[in-house]
Amino acid sequence: MTTQELLIKAKAAKSKLGNIKAADIDCALLMMADQLIENTDAILAANALDVEAAKGNISDVMIDRLMLSAERISGMAQGIREVAALPSPLGRVLKHHERPDGLVIERVSVALGVVAIIYESRPNVTSDAAALALKSGNVCVLRCGKEAHGSAGAIVEALRAGLKKAGLDEDMVLLIEDTTRQSANELMTADGYVDLLIPRGGKGLISAIVKNATVPCIQTGTGICHIYVDSSADLDMALDIVENAKCSRPSVCNAEEVLVVAESVARDFLPRLKQRLVDEREVNPVELRLDEKAARIIDGTPAGEQDFDTEFLDYILAVKIVKDVNEAVAHINAHSTGHSEAIITQDEQAADIFTRGIDSSSVYVNASTRFTDGGEFGLGCEMGISTQKLHARGPMGLEELNTYKYIIKGSGNIR
Repeated sequence: MTTQELLIKAKAAKSKLGNIKAADIDCALLMMADQLIENTDAILAANALDVEAAKGNISDVMIDRLMLSAERISGMAQGIREVAALPSPLGRVLKHHERPDGLVIERVSVALGVVAIIYESRPNVTSDAAALALKSGNVCVLRCGKEAHGSAGAIVEALRAGLKKAGLDEDMVLLIEDTTRQSANELMTADGYVDLLIPRGGKGLISAIVKNATVPCIQTGTGICHIYVDSSADLDMALDIVENAKCSRPSVCNAEEVLVVAESVARDFLPRLKQRLVDEREVNPVELRLDEKAARIIDGTPAGEQDFDTEFLDYILAVKIVKDVNEAVAHINAHSTGHSEAIITQDEQAADIFTRGIDSSSVYVNASTRFTDGGEFGLGCEMGISTQKLHARGPMGLEELNTYKYIIKGSGNIR
């Protein structure tokens, strides 16, 4: 089926979804979760083919993003159930006031309509996006990268089976069959069919969509995330947080890419950092790319011109030494993509300078950037991490997939 034919189906499904009760949507979501579990074997079989085809073409850490397991599928199903348990955002009265002429004006939350997502090699995005779109009253059109297309197809088949079992239109969740650039271009310019386009992937994908899209779109994903170790930091805490942020899953957008260290603690902290992340790690030691000051303290790779502006998505960490928190804020704002930044400090004034001064969607004090996630924020799951300021910022949950309209009630009022 062509992309245009699928978009026509999505637009038709959109007209039906507006009249479905929230309880029926929740029932469908639970059935979709059950169908994921029931189809685990089929999904894993499709994923195994994707992984085998991708070997040698993408890095090992990107293979980890692509690979599914029974445990990960169970987590996907649990994410759908958590979304089902959340309050519906639809129909909420956001503002109510009465005018002197007797008009009653309400601002009411409503669905966007058709939400399209272009993403690359993370199959779990398929179920997360579908669940959030449906719960927020939207039709979901998915366009997956070729590396994960077989996996996404098996997941969508299970989700559509859940919709059918619940008595809803299967076309509320659709997967684009074409994985060439042409289908992405069609979604970018699908005026009248796509109400919001969300890219989830690397810098190249997001830049292409922002540059070429004629439909509304959200910038998401690219994460050059920083951690600043302040002069007052608990260094044991800092080591734990840096290791978690860099090494727990380096292929995701909330992983740390740059470490910034106050010069007053650098001589104590950096040798311990090297021991923890390099010397003691027999598997996947971290490559430290050091600025000139850091290179005088520990051994590593000299930082290149682009290392403080690169999302490595790998076991690589750029290291920068600064004078104080003010210099840290200036460096981070100059090189950040607006995703997530953290300060490790025992000084409340330093924490206040950092949280006020950093211009990113999520700013942490004494916690890992790995928490920037819809599930961790209590949103069930997420549609993506918005790094822009309009209309959404940070993890995009149900509220960010709604807009609003005004409903005005009168009693024969004329102007």
